[in-house]
Amino acid sequence: MKGYMPRIIDKILKNKLEYMGAVVIEGPKWCGKSTTAKNIAKSIIELQNPDNKIQYDNINDTKPSLFLEGEKPRLLDEWQMYPVIWDSIRHNVDETGLKGQYILTGSTNSLNLENKVMHSGTGRIAKLTMRPMSLYESGDSDGLVSLEDIINGKDISAVSKLELDDVIAAMIRGGWPAAVNIPNENKYKIVRDYVQSLINEEVRIVDGVERDKIKMEALLKSISRNISTSVSKATIISDVKNVFFKELSNPTLNDYLITLEKLFVLEYVPATNLNLRSSIQLRTSPKLELVDPSIAIASLGLNRNDLVNDLNFTGFIFENLCYRDLKIYADSLDASIFYYRDNKDFEVDFILRTANDKWGAIEVKLGAKQIEEAAQNLIKFKNKVDLEKSGEPAFLMVLTGSGLSYVREDGIYVVSIGNLKN
Repeated sequence: MKGYMPRIIDKILKNKLEYMGAVVIEGPKWCGKSTTAKNIAKSIIELQNPDNKIQYDNINDTKPSLFLEGEKPRLLDEWQMYPVIWDSIRHNVDETGLKGQYILTGSTNSLNLENKVMHSGTGRIAKLTMRPMSLYESGDSDGLVSLEDIINGKDISAVSKLELDDVIAAMIRGGWPAAVNIPNENKYKIVRDYVQSLINEEVRIVDGVERDKIKMEALLKSISRNISTSVSKATIISDVKNVFFKELSNPTLNDYLITLEKLFVLEYVPATNLNLRSSIQLRTSPKLELVDPSIAIASLGLNRNDLVNDLNFTGFIFENLCYRDLKIYADSLDASIFYYRDNKDFEVDFILRTANDKWGAIEVKLGAKQIEEAAQNLIKFKNKVDLEKSGEPAFLMVLTGSGLSYVREDGIYVVSIGNLKN
């Protein structure tokens, strides 16, 4: 496709089509799902096209298998408009036994439609979660340092071109493909429109339930204020009431949080279950992250000066950026992301574990002056782990906003986010 910006998920999608009959790509709106799918598909049906609604309604009511007619792989864009498509594809894949037949895209979690489909897609339809662009995909990271190399203990050396202002600009803009190539200040407006669309339309469209827009906006602001922390629901309710002057009941809060999850906006980083030497009790509450740091910034109405003048809070936004990129890179390497925090509030920002049980610990620090403190924290954490049960860490890493990428004498990696790729 002309002008297509390659995505890390491209390779994963092609691989899954080699051994599965169909693949569904899920993720937030505007993250590039349809564009990525169109780059691979040989025929396309855009089910949200209003010009064809009457025709599609008739097919849905009479012979849904007609949706599937076309050169393969066939893309069914926004398939959730007609949930019967799921069962039609499942039946077709069972009947033909062919691989790489269909690609489905949707901005709503397929689990939301489980009462509208007859069967799960297990063994027939693989799922992929897509996020906005990482810094490597958007061209902000030069990709001179590979996370895979770090996991495998290889040496690294690079100099990041990114300064603090560049990192802040990338966080404000976000990883939205439509914003990446806009040269002027308009690139920062896209996410503001996204947030307004999310609050005013998407939270209703997801399941047809009307929700209080003002309360949803207050909740999104509270999540943004508490980004990259394991904040409790009680704290969020109190925050919404005291700061944004809105009352949220527990049932309403749960419904709104689930809705943001359904729309792939809100994510939870689970606590790790690494074996520890001591009997220190772990905190198991997940850490809140948004799918892109720009959502937090836009929700709170912040600009560059706000972030520069409050680098402590900006550090939490930066951690959200690092989570986004690490999750994209880890997914491509068949690895998972966790975090660690005990009841004495000792915390490690992220723990990466691969499918073959290699693990590494990552501390995120926006500024270079905090590298030594982060390195000592990683060593302290390593000493807490029962290495006979969990094995030696494959790596310990300090992930920073700018500067050099190198390996310290104690073996700890110092990596600039502006050098990192999968």
